[in-house]
Amino acid sequence: MIKMYIDYLKAYTHSKKGQGMVEYGLIISLIAVAVIAALVVLGPKIANMFNNVSNNMN
Repeated sequence: MIKMYIDYLKAYTHSKKGQGMVEYGLIISLIAVAVIAALVVLGPKIANMFNNVSNNMN
């Protein structure tokens, strides 16, 4: 009985199920930072392009 409990504790403490979720979280956060940086850099240029299209439609 005690051996089963010790084996269970070893398996529980050495579980790597959460490691994959942390890696996915890090990847998603890096992608989010890249998208925000791209929007900061390209945002004014895109807004200017849409304003030019809007002004030429009149």
